[in-house]
Amino acid sequence: MKFKALAIDIDGTITHTDRRLSLKATEKLRELDVPVVLATGNILCYAKAAAKLIGVCCNVIAENGGVVADGFDKKPYVSDAITECEQAFELLSQEFEMEKLDPVHRKTEIVLRRNFDLEQARTLLINSEIDVEIIDTHFAIHIKSKKINKGTGLTRMAEMMGLSTCDFVAIGDSVNDVELLDAAGFAIAVSNADDFLKEVADYVTKEPYGEGTAEAIDYLITNGMLGTNK
Repeated sequence: MKFKALAIDIDGTITHTDRRLSLKATEKLRELDVPVVLATGNILCYAKAAAKLIGVCCNVIAENGGVVADGFDKKPYVSDAITECEQAFELLSQEFEMEKLDPVHRKTEIVLRRNFDLEQARTLLINSEIDVEIIDTHFAIHIKSKKINKGTGLTRMAEMMGLSTCDFVAIGDSVNDVELLDAAGFAIAVSNADDFLKEVADYVTKEPYGEGTAEAIDYLITNGMLGTNK
């Protein structure tokens, strides 16, 4: 099957451990003749800047599906989940000293520095009636709605693009990429990915990080699953 688009995570998937962008991965992404969607847990302006620098147009899923934009100058879709995330933050603040990251720019979730007991925090939230989850992406801890994820973001993006989610190949590395890979027609995990993500992937690269993404794109092109504009 030949797929019509690619959805890919940023941090840990097309970056190194220190978040440097992989030039090898970006070159491969630019060569594709299908749309590339960046799907990140980071904020919208970060995703837009990354898309510009990589050179892959303007389709981005930010804040783990909470924000979706199909153009640099278009008004993005923004979910209304921030209230319950704030409620969860207030609850956890009674037990932990927590530091918000990017609070001015976050519209749909709360992101925290990784300096408190995650499992204890999860137990507190489970015992509450607040419909959120707390996840660790290895870069930060996210308090997010259970109803919103990169998979729901991909569904919305696919509708904007006139495609189905099964028309996409998805590539990721972390817990917040599970729903993205589940929704896509073909799923790839880079070799540095969490083990449970590898279990849902159709293909796992031998190389990690951006080198893994470059390997994945070569695999897709070699097998006639994506096209290149070269």
